[in-house]
Amino acid sequence: MAVMRLGRIAHPDGICFAVIDGPDEAPAEQLVAKEIAGTPFTSPEPTGREWKLSDVRLLAPTLPTKVVALGRNYADHVAEVFKQSADSLPPTIFIKPSTAVIGPGAPIKIPEFATKVEFEGELAVVISKPSKNIKAENWKDHVLGYTICNDVSSRDLQFQDGQWARAKGMDTFCPLGPWIETDLDKLNLDDQKINAFLTHDGHREQKQDSNTDQMIVKMGGILEEISASFTLLPGDVITTGSPAGTAPMVPGDSIEIDIPGVGSLINPIARA
Repeated sequence: MAVMRLGRIAHPDGICFAVIDGPDEAPAEQLVAKEIAGTPFTSPEPTGREWKLSDVRLLAPTLPTKVVALGRNYADHVAEVFKQSADSLPPTIFIKPSTAVIGPGAPIKIPEFATKVEFEGELAVVISKPSKNIKAENWKDHVLGYTICNDVSSRDLQFQDGQWARAKGMDTFCPLGPWIETDLDKLNLDDQKINAFLTHDGHREQKQDSNTDQMIVKMGGILEEISASFTLLPGDVITTGSPAGTAPMVPGDSIEIDIPGVGSLINPIARA
């Protein structure tokens, strides 16, 4: 399959997958969504219908059966949140349900019983085919492309519950997008920037300013470890962990996760 950006859009006649065509870093007014028949997990066939991206709404670019995440995969984040060394608190695997997934621009809705909710900007990959027991050196054979995940986390519930299902799996707690970048060689995973910007009371401040060179387990190892336990299906999402810089967010804020070469994922924060 040729390299491209693949998105999922709501257009005047319904919902479809589409190729998002136009220059990198261009505003929505310069991008075109070109409808494809079926799904991205076969050879995309254009239907001939297209719209300016500014005239349609981007949805989550995939409908995963599950989002499998690697927690505590950045040493600086382990020290920041858990107040321990990554040497004594190794990475861990958890799942966010499909009902947590939302797309760009959709509000992250915080229930009143979650009193310390934070963002976590993460690089993620979308699985291309049924996969089990992936070998680390062959990880690209099983991946459709990169996307961005905001692993929204209720810190109070995370530590209160002792396990993370509720704290990280609530409705709207898994924004994905803005699309899938299928050029797997576009990013240097040993030196890839990850940024997050929180807007509060009209003031935009950079919170995460980090790099994938801080990852403890690298991409191939992540997919090998996760697929040893879980059969991964087309469209499933694997997130690779959050660097330091996470911070609380409250209704009225907005959060932007930016990964150069992939795009920006922006979501407002609201009360559930």
